[in-house]
Formats: sequence, structure tokens, C-alpha cells
Amino acid sequence: MASPAIHRSPTPPPSSSPLHHLSSFKHPPTNTTTTTSPPSSDPLSSLSSDPIFSPFLSPTFSPSQFSSLALSSNSSHSTAEKLHRSISLLHSHLRSLILSHHPSLLSTLSSLSDAESSLSSLRSSLSSLQSSVLRLRSDLSEPHRQIRSKTLTLSNLHLTTSLLNSTTRLLRLSRKLRDVMAIGESDPDKLDLAKAAQLHYEISTLCSENELSGITVVDEELMWVNECGHKLRDEGIRVLERGLEGLNQAEVGAGLQVFYNLGELRVAVDGLVNKYKSQGVKAVSAALDTKAVSASSGGGFGPGGVGRSGTPQIGGGAKAKEALWQRMTSCMDQLHSIVVAVWLLQRVLSKKRDPFTHVLLLDEVMKEGDQMLTDRVWEALVKSFASQMKSAFTASSFVREIFTGGYPKLYSMIENLLERISRDTDVKGVIPAISSEGKDQMVSAIEVFQTAFLTFCWSRLSELVDTIFPVGGRSIPSKEHFSRIISRIQEEIEAVQPNGRLTLLVLREISKGLRLLAQRAEFQISTGPEARQITGPATPSQLKNFVLCQNLQEVHTRISSMMAGLPTIASDVLSPSLNNIYTVACDSVTSLFQAMVERLESCILQIHLHNFGAQGMDAAMDNNSSPYMEELQKCILHFRSEFLSRLLPSSNNAGSVGTKESICTRLARSMASRVLICFIRHASLVRPLSESGKLRMARDMAELELAVGQNLFPVEQLGPPYRALRAFRPVIFLETSQLGASPLLQDLPPSVVLHHLYSRGPEELQSPMQRNKLTPMQYSLWMDSQGEDQIWKGIKATLDDYAAKVRARGDKEFSPVYPLMLRLGSSLSEMTVSQ
Repeated sequence: MASPAIHRSPTPPPSSSPLHHLSSFKHPPTNTTTTTSPPSSDPLSSLSSDPIFSPFLSPTFSPSQFSSLALSSNSSHSTAEKLHRSISLLHSHLRSLILSHHPSLLSTLSSLSDAESSLSSLRSSLSSLQSSVLRLRSDLSEPHRQIRSKTLTLSNLHLTTSLLNSTTRLLRLSRKLRDVMAIGESDPDKLDLAKAAQLHYEISTLCSENELSGITVVDEELMWVNECGHKLRDEGIRVLERGLEGLNQAEVGAGLQVFYNLGELRVAVDGLVNKYKSQGVKAVSAALDTKAVSASSGGGFGPGGVGRSGTPQIGGGAKAKEALWQRMTSCMDQLHSIVVAVWLLQRVLSKKRDPFTHVLLLDEVMKEGDQMLTDRVWEALVKSFASQMKSAFTASSFVREIFTGGYPKLYSMIENLLERISRDTDVKGVIPAISSEGKDQMVSAIEVFQTAFLTFCWSRLSELVDTIFPVGGRSIPSKEHFSRIISRIQEEIEAVQPNGRLTLLVLREISKGLRLLAQRAEFQISTGPEARQITGPATPSQLKNFVLCQNLQEVHTRISSMMAGLPTIASDVLSPSLNNIYTVACDSVTSLFQAMVERLESCILQIHLHNFGAQGMDAAMDNNSSPYMEELQKCILHFRSEFLSRLLPSSNNAGSVGTKESICTRLARSMASRVLICFIRHASLVRPLSESGKLRMARDMAELELAVGQNLFPVEQLGPPYRALRAFRPVIFLETSQLGASPLLQDLPPSVVLHHLYSRGPEELQSPMQRNKLTPMQYSLWMDSQGEDQIWKGIKATLDDYAAKVRARGDKEFSPVYPLMLRLGSSLSEMTVSQ
């Protein structure tokens, strides 16, 4: 339902404005006391706080959006009524504002009238100014046109003059170039290429900078100049290549100067480098071209030419092989020439400067970050060489077989090439042609053949080991089998010996072969009771162990002698595997020697069953050996005849001075030393020991010395054990008072002297063996596991017990051996510890 307020208060028409209503208020009565005052408050402020009217004050107000919101609400009529009331309020407020500011509005209207009259006078002035400007334009246009015309004429005159001067200079330079070239035509040796190149460059630059093309005389002259440029380039490259081939720095510098003067130095150098790279790649390809190899050797590769595997026909293998090596030699020579030539080119560029500008030629060719010329060429050569080698290994079984079997020769070629290049480019202050990384890259290019060569080397060695020790076989290998292994190893080393790096690689394969040999030999060692029996003749198991020991010893000795002529690092590579060989050789007979030592020790232990305390001349004059000594001598003779005679060359050579001891000789030395030490130990433990017993013991010592020296090892070469035996014999006859100052004690262990003194003391002075109730064997084993200081502690404990017993009885005197043992034990033990 429409609000009636809308019809009672219609909205004023849009054409009406506040100025339209001012005509009724031009002469307001001055005496009117009642005036319309403006509202007390601004309606805009009340409208801005109203939620309905506040959107009208927003600069982004949208009538359509407001209407849509009003119509969609349920209070559209009330909203319309409020809008009409607000419109009326705004109209009345606007009316009151006009009435209140009526005087100022009238003054504004008068100001507008004045402004209009001022504008009218300004228009007439502008019209006058415009006519003056038009008159001035007509006065200036003619001089400007004349100036522009004369300026164009002057510019054309200047351009013509410049062209004439440039043309004149070009013709003059061309005349000089003709003179220089004429001298060269009459006498080529007098041709100054650098000067001619400089003149050619100046002519070309002058023509391009001044745009002289199109002038008839210039065009005619440029045709000859261009022809002259081709001649200069051809002559310059000829001089440059001739200098590089002859390694003549002067000619190389002259050639580079020609192209520098021509302004084409970088282009010429890049072209020359690319040419050398192409030559190197072609040389490598030609060397490994199996078709060309076959053709040059006079043979074909099977019916119709080349077979699938690249194998030559029957009868042509030797010639093809020789042709292949010849081509490789030629290839290495070409690569050497190419690299040295590029290095020389780089060297001359790095030190030659232009005589006028003093510019370094290398700076014109290379910019910061660019590769060196030699690096560019070498990188291309190595890449091509590696690719060709890999392809030949895969595609041609013939090439693969030749280079694999002859890898040392192939490696020597590469090594010689690198050495020649390094030698020929080794100049102080100049970068070498090839770095260490570049050399490694070239060696890596043939690594595929190196791997195959080392594989064949290992297979040859392992096949020989399999021949000697077949899987599951138990037969005794012969000396010839081991000799073949030694010969094979020697051949492998000799094949690569000139090359240190290759020798090291082959030594590693040999080391693997020796370890395999040691493992197979270890499986063949007999370890049962038959291998340890010592009462009867040598058993087949023992004989087999003897053969293994001697053959392995021979391998160890021969290979060790080969190492003497090799670098020190060869010892580091082979020593572990040689130690394995030596250990296995020792293991094959060690158990037998241990059994023999144990048997001899058991014979010596029987010394405690003999009565050395008997008195009387009968005991002293008895010429018969002691029973234990007779048995000991029989065992030594048996061991010599049945075992040592097979293991040792002879008793004279077993320990000869100046020769390296064999395994069995060392074990025999150790056994002889052990027998002497063990005898002295147990002889010192004998108690009581009468004067007759001392004579018998001295005779036993003489017989022992004779038996050991004749059948086991020369006693004179045993060192301390022999000196101890020789010293102990007179010691037992010395008076107790003489022992302390005897120099013989220096050759005896402290424990031997102290134990012997027990035999001179009273019975209540018990030895450590008696005090602890040990058997001689148990006490001997304990002494083996202890040092002299620990043995002295045990002896000191018995001395303390003895002193306690004497003091307990109230005696004031001790046995004469008591203070002597204390003094000797302390001094001798201190000396032993310091040593």
C-alpha cells in the first residue's frame, strides 16, 4: 500500500535548482523581525548515522543495488516514505542555506560579470597576437629554408670530400700493397707477409667504415685486394703449418702475425686446432681399421672380406698382427706430432705480442674461462681413442686377442707416448701439454684390455695351481710342478717389468695365485697320528709333508729373490702371500718337530731318576753314559737318520753362516737350542749333587754337546744356549765362595745359577719345586710361562721360609748359600730387567 506522504510532497523536478528560487528574494524587507533560521543541526550528520541513509554518503553508492535490497526486504514502503521525508528535509535545509548566504551569492554574480568583460578584452588581444605571429612566421620561413638548403649542400660537400679522401687513401694503400706484392712475386723470400696483411686489413677497414662500395675505381681495386687477401691467407697458413711441423717458433710467430694483422687470428687458430683434432681422430680410426689392417698385411678376413668377429683367415694372423702393431706405432707418432704442434702454437701465442699495440696474441684467441688449446685437442683425442678401443674390444675378436695378450706392449706404447710428450713439452715457465689427469685419461682408455690381461694372468696361474692340487686329489706334487709355477710367475713379471704401474697390477694377481697355492697346499697337509709319530721310520704322510715343506720353501725362496730386483712396493704386495706360503710350509713339519722336542725333553727329564749324590771313585770313573743320556743320544740319532736327513741338506750346510736359513734349518736350530736350555735347567735342579755326580754330569754335558752338534745343529752357532752350556760345566765345580765373583755367571740365566745353589744348601732350604710339591715337568712348564723376575719371586719366598725356620730355632748363622743367593738373585734379576 503506497504511502500518502508520497503524493502530498512530490519530488521537485530535476530542472529546478537553488538559483531558480533566488528571484523571489532579491529585495528582502529590511525591517522584518521574523527570519528563517537554519536548522540547529546538520541533517547530513543525522543521515550518516542512519543505517538506511548512510549508504548514500558512500562514494561507491549503487542505486540499483540499494533498490534491490529495499525491494527484497519487507519494509520497502517505510523505506520509501523515509526517503521522501529526507528529500524534503534536504530541500528545506538547502533553502535555508541559500537565504543565509544571499549577499555573498549576489557579490559572486557581479564578479562573474567583471570576469566576462575581462575575457572579451583578452580575446581582442589574442587576435592581435595571433596576427603578429603569422607575420613573424612569414618573415622567418624564408631564411630557414635557405639555411636548410645550404646546410644540406655543405653536408654533401663534406661527405664527398670524405669519400674522395678515403678513396685517395685507399688507392694509396692499394698502391703500397701492390708494391709489396710485386716484390714478393719477383723474390718470394723477400715478401713481407705481415706488412702486406696490415695493408690489406687497413684497406678492408677503410672501405667498410666509409662505405666506399659503389665507386667504380674502388670496386675495381677491391677485386684485386680480395684476391690478394686469399693469397695472403694461403701463404700465412702455409708458413704457420710449416713452422709447427718443424717446431720453428720464428715461423709460427710470423704466421700468427699475418693473421693478427688480417684481423682473423682467432678464426685461423680455431681452424688450425680443429684441423689437428680431425687429423688425430682419423689417425686413431685408421690404426684400428681391421679392413685396412687386413689389406696392408696382404690377407683377407675370411671369405668375402671381414668376418663377424674380425678374425683373419688361416695363415694371415701373423702378418695381420704385425700390421696392427705397425699401425699403432704410426698412430702414436702422429698423436705425438699433433699434441706437440698444438702445444708449440699455444706457447708462441702466450709469449708473442704485436710490435705496435703490444697486445698479447693469446688474449686475442682465448677469453677468460676458455679451455687451453692443448686441452681441447687432447680431450678430443682421448675421447676418440677410448671409443675406438672399446669398439675394437667388442667388435673384433682378433684385435681383442692381440691387445689382450700384448697388453704390456700396448701399455708401453701409451706410456712412451705420454713420456715423449712430457719430455718434449717440459719447458720451465710454460704449461705442459698434458696434465697428470690427462695422462690418467689416456691410460683409462685401454683399461678394458688391462682388465682382460689381468684376468688371463690370473687364469694361467690358477690353472697351474689346479694342476698341482686338483680338487679332491691327494697325490704328492712333484718338484717340477712347483718349478712351473715359479717359471710362470717369473715370465709374468718379466713381461711387465719395465712398466712400474703394470708390474704392480700383475704382482697383485701373482699374490692372489700364491694365496691360492697356500690354501690348496694347506688342505694337503697330513695332520693325523702318522704325521706326529717319531718312533719308527718316516711314514708316507710324513714324506708327503716333507715334499710340501721343501717345495713351498723353494717357492718362497725363489719369489723372494725375484723381489730383490723390483721396486720396494713389490715387497708390500707380495709379502702377505709369501708369508702365507711360509706359514703353510712351517705347518707341514712343525707338528713333527714339536713331537721330537717333546720326546727329547722327556728323555732329559729322566735326569731326575739318576742318583748324582753318590760318593766314591766308582761313580766318578764309570765310563758308561748315564741311562737318560744314552736314550737321548739314540733319539737324536733316530731323528737324524729318519727325519732330519730328509729335511736338511747336510749337517755342515744346515746352519752355514752367510746363507739364509730354510724352514727346517730354523726348526732344527730351535730344537737344538731347546734341548740345551732344557738340559741346563733340569741339571740345575738336580739335588743332591756330589763331587762324583758333578763329574758324571760334566761327562753327560760333553756327550750332549757332541750329539747335538753332529746330528741337530752346529752348537757353535746357537749363541746364548751354547754359551750357557759351556759356562755351566765349570760353574758346578767352583767353590761356593768363588761363585759370586765368577764371570761365567754372565752367560747363565739367573734362575739356573740360583737353582744350582739349592744343591749346595741344607735340606731345609727347599727349592720352589719342592716347596710347591711340583714334578720336574710341571715346574719346567711353569718356568716356560714366567720371566726371570717371577722365578726370582718364587725363589725369594723359599729363602724367606728358610730364614724364618733358622730364626725360629734360635740359630744366628745361615748357610753360606743364603746370603749369596740373596745377593746374586737381586743383582742378576736387576741386570736381566734392565737388559
